[in-house]
Amino acid sequence: MRMNSPLHAARKMGFGLFLLTALLTSFSSRANADLTVGYSDWPGWVAWEVAIEKDWFAEAGIDVTFEWFDYVASMDAFAAGQLDGVLMTNGDTLVTGATGAIGKMIIIGDYSNGNDMLVAGPDIETVADLKGKKVGVEVGFVGHLLLLNALEDAGLTEDDVELVNVPTNETPQVLASGDVSAIVAWQPSSGQALSLVAGSKALYTSADKPGLIYDVLAVSPQSLAENRDEWSTLVDVWYRVVDFINSDDTRDEALSIMSARVGLSPGEYAPFLEGTRLLNLDEAKAFFAEAEGFDSIWGSTKISDDFNLKYQVYTEAQDLESYIDASLTVEK
Repeated sequence: MRMNSPLHAARKMGFGLFLLTALLTSFSSRANADLTVGYSDWPGWVAWEVAIEKDWFAEAGIDVTFEWFDYVASMDAFAAGQLDGVLMTNGDTLVTGATGAIGKMIIIGDYSNGNDMLVAGPDIETVADLKGKKVGVEVGFVGHLLLLNALEDAGLTEDDVELVNVPTNETPQVLASGDVSAIVAWQPSSGQALSLVAGSKALYTSADKPGLIYDVLAVSPQSLAENRDEWSTLVDVWYRVVDFINSDDTRDEALSIMSARVGLSPGEYAPFLEGTRLLNLDEAKAFFAEAEGFDSIWGSTKISDDFNLKYQVYTEAQDLESYIDASLTVEK
């Protein structure tokens, strides 16, 4: 979950009104594109900018429009039927689907590899030191799930700390205030906290739990059925992008393209990309294999579903078969 999810709006106004609001929202026209995809500011999604800038979709013979959004707005647009596909986390795909907008996860683009962090103030040296302390986290969101895993690995439980519900983008200021001993956030908020609070440090990150947060391309079932060949070609383009970014020969050019999209220098953007594990084709195929635990999109998404139910993000378990479609990847 890269920013506040549609859950905030859904909780405040109810899922029905939430969807009605999304339906009334105006977005760019899809008339001139066969496929329209929403993307936002996360390195694994900004990576698509390489294909956009280099005109690889036209070269591959498909008409694709990528529309840039704030993360929440992209999911709202998908829920309103304004997009054929959207880039989300696997957990947020379930949240959006619970409103009635199922998205088929056809690409596992990356997993967070350090960008999501448990950041502590100067008086805390280990996760175990948080016993009896306050931790600022956006309750019910992926940072909360990261915290639970950090506590478990340190031999603690959620009952050993006091949770303070804080919007993720406000966590740096809350840590600096001294009101909490630690916060959970993802880049850029996690990096801002480290810069803002002298002596702060990352006690635990998503690199300690690979597969906790997968980032995916979710596609409407109708569009997938009607445009299967086009989506298959788009999958091919994606792995061309991954190879381009991962190659020592072209990584600098990729960084230049990606950083320009978000208004940063390549040097500033490089750490964000390092904290994102882009998956090549063989790696993605392995993560699509059905298994328990974080080494599989199936296991990770089941853990997200259990978490969402526990914290009443939605009230009914989701059918993972409705959400995961490995076919366009494994057939490559």
